[in-house]
Amino acid sequence: MTALLAPTFTAPDSLDDALRRDGHAALAPEALARLAGLALASFDAWLPAWDRLPPDAYLRDGGRYRRRRHGSFVASGEAVTPMPHRAHWQPVSYNALHGGIERWFEPLEAALASDPAFMQLLAALGRVCSARKGAQPWYVEAHQFRIDTTDGIGRPTPEGAHRDGVDFVAVILAAREGVKGGESRVFDAAGPNGQRFTLTQPWTTLLLDDERVIHETTPIQPAAPHGHRDTLVLTYRAHGFQDAPPAPR
Repeated sequence: MTALLAPTFTAPDSLDDALRRDGHAALAPEALARLAGLALASFDAWLPAWDRLPPDAYLRDGGRYRRRRHGSFVASGEAVTPMPHRAHWQPVSYNALHGGIERWFEPLEAALASDPAFMQLLAALGRVCSARKGAQPWYVEAHQFRIDTTDGIGRPTPEGAHRDGVDFVAVILAAREGVKGGESRVFDAAGPNGQRFTLTQPWTTLLLDDERVIHETTPIQPAAPHGHRDTLVLTYRAHGFQDAPPAPR
């Protein structure tokens, strides 16, 4: 079996330096918990919610491998405010496969969306964003994903290598069971440099400066029955949510 390349981890107090230098950084599970001021067990309490994700009804490649929920928040300092449920929208320039359409995913379950520990995590990552680009409100979209091997192959990023059209992205691995593949790849948006590694430990986190890097995750294949890869993806955007342009009059 080919050994999986592990990410190089950054300490929480070196995050700003790493993001400024490289445009991305990886946090070990314990470092994410320390950054948020939480115990790792606080994250584990969320895991059952991934077993209740509904299918993604918007996959344009005909696949059945993705389940997801979506929620929106505004993080400002220590305050995190849930927003009314809204569509997820991206322009075609950032997502050639699924851009240009309003995707109304089922909302995050209330138990997760209102969990004080979840709010604490959103606020902590908001502070990381503010350290890099100045203190301000951050418009956060939270995506719970399960990619499974129902069709023999699952695609975490069916749109390919991409940017999300936000300021920062946090890709947090929640579970990886019975799969092979799923390698994370990060490329310099303005040059040839890139890195690849595989997130394997639950609550390992990849932080990305979306203006500076392009990212993707390679497909997964089954290594055991019912294989799946679960992630929590959090995007942080300044000056408002990314919304569809108003219809012409």
